[in-house]
Amino acid sequence: MMAEEMDEQAEVVERMLVANRAKQRLLAEAATGVSHVVVAARGTSDNAARYAQYVWGARNRLSVGLTTPSLFGILAAPPSLTGALVVGISQSGQSPDLVEVLTHARRQERPTVAITNDLNSPLAAAAEVVIDLCAGPERAVAATKTYTAELAAVAACSVAFAGGDQELMALVPPLRAAVVDSARHASAVAGLVESDRCVIVGRGFHHATVHEWALKLQELTYILAQPFSAADFLHGPVAVVEEGFPVLAVVTAGPTESQMRDVVEAMQARGAHVVTLSDVDDAIGDVAVRLPRVEPWLSPIVAAPYIQHLSRALALARGLDPDAPRGLTKVTRTR
Repeated sequence: MMAEEMDEQAEVVERMLVANRAKQRLLAEAATGVSHVVVAARGTSDNAARYAQYVWGARNRLSVGLTTPSLFGILAAPPSLTGALVVGISQSGQSPDLVEVLTHARRQERPTVAITNDLNSPLAAAAEVVIDLCAGPERAVAATKTYTAELAAVAACSVAFAGGDQELMALVPPLRAAVVDSARHASAVAGLVESDRCVIVGRGFHHATVHEWALKLQELTYILAQPFSAADFLHGPVAVVEEGFPVLAVVTAGPTESQMRDVVEAMQARGAHVVTLSDVDDAIGDVAVRLPRVEPWLSPIVAAPYIQHLSRALALARGLDPDAPRGLTKVTRTR
């Protein structure tokens, strides 16, 4: 199931972009006059929200924060949302705590947007503007095509918030290439088969990527994977790195490349086993997986198939079934 759904990602993103093009004006109106954005999400969708923090911050100059859903639900102490655009991101749109956030936002007369794969979900019903992920049924427990569609939806929202009509369809060919190419790199994770822990390091737009990669490794391989911003990593957690310790790093062109190169070189100097995802010509690391080059702010979208394939390949190498991770179900409802 997971492998089939990973193969659909380029077509899903293309379909989502086309289907929601007419909503650009509504999104632009929703963002008019707001001082900040509050995002409600859980799990994989939380990582799409992390992407939104960087994209809407860098491109739209909006301060973006991840809300605490329990304040609106089980703690019954909803904070003021004055000045905010409130966005809910959920593949299923079923989690009651996320619905509560948008419900309270409507009560406080704030503009609301839902990004979901189910137009008939409670989350969709609670929002004024709904972005349809257009992914079709996703049966695998580990989200793949819906996550990539969420990232693309965040990018499309950024374009709409700016009042522009930039054509994001140019993203589809490199994403299609990424879907095909990413399946060829199973051997890149051979050095992690016997590991029980690792760290994943990135920065900027790829802060979302390292968190999603860690989530995928934990749910599919049961490795304790810790995600870090490179800056936070150097402030203390780097002490865990010793000879042979696995470090996964995302090193892409743009403002963060120089620091990420320094981090990788420092980890190799400590004897760590470093696997990098990179779109630069002279990629470094003990094992380097090459990503297609796109604009830096869109890079997490083409990186998504790689972290999915690498995580699935490692699960198989460890004798695990990536379609049946233990103790997990497709839809999780929290309060």
